[in-house]
Amino acid sequence: MADSPGFRLLPRVTSTNEFFWTGGLHNELRFLRCQDDHYIIHPPQPICPICHGKNLAPETLSGRGTVVSYTVNHQAWMPSPELPYVVALVEIEEQEGVRLMTNIQGIPPEDVRIGLEVEVAFEHHTDAEGDVWIPIFQPRSGKGA
Repeated sequence: MADSPGFRLLPRVTSTNEFFWTGGLHNELRFLRCQDDHYIIHPPQPICPICHGKNLAPETLSGRGTVVSYTVNHQAWMPSPELPYVVALVEIEEQEGVRLMTNIQGIPPEDVRIGLEVEVAFEHHTDAEGDVWIPIFQPRSGKGA
């Protein structure tokens, strides 16, 4: 898990997305998957967009992905994170087209590149609504820039 997270606007955790925002407790990246055609659905929705079925369940994925786009932010919009920081679009390994907007940490911003293989880490945050684990990504072990 990532150390000492700074300020973040936290998501609203509901019964339909709780599995995603709390998976970090067990170091698990969880997505909704159709149990009939195995299509991964993100963000969560009540029916599969492929087969229109409702047989959906959260599943733990590998937590691995690839940077498909990114930007380095040099402007302080909030009290945290420390500048500069990377905002990236990471495509998960299990299904083409399933992407997360996230941060890349554990590597200098100038070393981030499209095609960088990454793995999930989690920032733990607590507020009045409860605990949330934000998925962030870092270079895969042994796969530095």
